[in-house]
Amino acid sequence: MKSWKLQGDIFQKKDLKEISRFILKSKKFTQGHKVDEFEDKFSKWNNSKFSLFVNSGSSADFLIVNTAKELFGWKDGDEIIVPSLTWPTQISSVTQNGLKPIFIDCNLEDLSLNYQTIEQNITKKTKAIFLAHIMGFPSNIKKIKKIIKKYNIKILEDCCESIGARYPNKVGNLGVAGSFSFFWGHHMTTIEGGMITTNNYTFYKLCKLKRAHGLAREMGKDELNKISKKYPDIDKKYLFLTNGFNFRNTEINAMIGINQLKKLNSYIKIRNNNFSFFKKLLEPISNKVKTVNFRKLKEISSFAFPIFFEKKYLLDKFKKKLATKNIEYRPIISGNILRQPFLNVKKKMYNSDFVHNNGVYIGNNQFVTKKNDTKFNQTFKRSII
Repeated sequence: MKSWKLQGDIFQKKDLKEISRFILKSKKFTQGHKVDEFEDKFSKWNNSKFSLFVNSGSSADFLIVNTAKELFGWKDGDEIIVPSLTWPTQISSVTQNGLKPIFIDCNLEDLSLNYQTIEQNITKKTKAIFLAHIMGFPSNIKKIKKIIKKYNIKILEDCCESIGARYPNKVGNLGVAGSFSFFWGHHMTTIEGGMITTNNYTFYKLCKLKRAHGLAREMGKDELNKISKKYPDIDKKYLFLTNGFNFRNTEINAMIGINQLKKLNSYIKIRNNNFSFFKKLLEPISNKVKTVNFRKLKEISSFAFPIFFEKKYLLDKFKKKLATKNIEYRPIISGNILRQPFLNVKKKMYNSDFVHNNGVYIGNNQFVTKKNDTKFNQTFKRSII
């Protein structure tokens, strides 16, 4: 049994009882009023105009790229700037939509794009920058917008690991649209699920159609009655206006999300306090081991605690010690994504390679207690110092 897990048991007995009562009382489980309620509450929480609940963060990534491509008239082969430090399905959402990912190395300050190399990768075919806010650290959107202000380039955001982070506004509001994940191991959960946010009404309406097969009835009764007059030979209940998918989620997952959302602010506060505690542990040995030296604690929404070792042998030693203490650890995301077999792109990424070879993260979540803190403190000192 692990003494320090990447994530604790997300549901308490009270939560499980509420889920059971909801199931026993409900007559409908497919997408309905609870999904609408969750979307409205999430929009208010995130200060976004519109939200769409989907079945995963990966689906959210795919759908915002697919919607943007249709809405803005992008063509197959157009280029999207993406990070080399990210989760694979962010990249797949670009390639599966017929677009070409242009990879940029990460920086070691916030793990986002290397801002100094963005402009040199912009071409006539560049249509967007698809950011990833990594491990709770928001990208420096001010720098990015300053760089691209003379270009007609859109911004998309992958916020799956950084719900609640802000710079200066909450992530998911810094570009055309943002994606979020509610997988079990994230800040909050719907077991499986994701969310799309946007402040663009046209984008929202098209995205909503695409989430449910492209069905016109997703537009609402008034708009459906109006547009169906153009197609008198088609039953308006089965009128399809665009290429679509089935990325819908359920009433059960939405009900769980509503309950989780009530706790999210307190969860983020605990995680950020833990990050501050962990960071202080590294100060005596900062010449050998580091973490992300972020600008301000109030801007982050800590997902986990990343640790980078100047020498790889120290990392290997640390991992062995963690294993003996039953403390879970993982690589930073998937490491340098270009080295993964599904891509295998030959392009040198110095910072991403450093993270890949010399980095690891341990769990930071709302279930970390003072007892855990002491245990980690002791293990860390014994294994490193």
